[in-house]
Amino acid sequence: MITHYPYAKLGHANHGWLDARHHFSFASYQNPDRQQFGVLRVINDDVIKAGTGFDTHPHRDMEIITYVREGAITHQDSHGNVGRTVAGDVQVMSAGTGVFHSEFNLGNVDTNIFQIWIEPNQLEVKPQWDSYKFPKKPTADSLMLLVSGDGDAPLSIHQDAFIYAGSLIKGRQLTHPIKHQAYVLVSEGSLELEGLLVNKGDGLEVTDLLSINMKALSDTSVLVIDVPQNINR
Repeated sequence: MITHYPYAKLGHANHGWLDARHHFSFASYQNPDRQQFGVLRVINDDVIKAGTGFDTHPHRDMEIITYVREGAITHQDSHGNVGRTVAGDVQVMSAGTGVFHSEFNLGNVDTNIFQIWIEPNQLEVKPQWDSYKFPKKPTADSLMLLVSGDGDAPLSIHQDAFIYAGSLIKGRQLTHPIKHQAYVLVSEGSLELEGLLVNKGDGLEVTDLLSINMKALSDTSVLVIDVPQNINR
């Protein structure tokens, strides 16, 4: 089963410095029908104005993944981690026993990110932060594994989940396998997925399928977030 969530119908909150679209209930946007997707709790499509950002605030027992689409984000936390993640790259923070952090756009252009929260399968872990610079070459026959809980990806989280990404040139076709259930995000461009037209900013919930077929209708960037239905601790 595939359910399509167009960008125009996502939750929306414009705070001036932050223009956010919410795929699931978050902060002032509350939709009883859009609470989460398995252990995937949050996907925010955030545009952060130049010179602004998220002031220091706390988190606990959550895996927080930031995929930078445009611009850059600078991270600083209470465990001494500092880093700058640029477009096309990813950072991961395991909040665990507790962490205070800030995320700022210190550049002179807007930054666009996907902020992704995944519920962990282990509580009270030692907080950690990491980032990785991924190759920017176009995808050939498979999406790149960015984040996983099994140690096979450059970035690790505490959950049996997998985040893949790729840049597909116009006309590229591929089949992507699904282990659990998947949430698909189009970061740029447009594609056809199992006969559905999916445009920039759209989301798709995919359940009860072992794979999905996609074809880029323009030069397209796509993410696939493969997550369990339930937390197994």
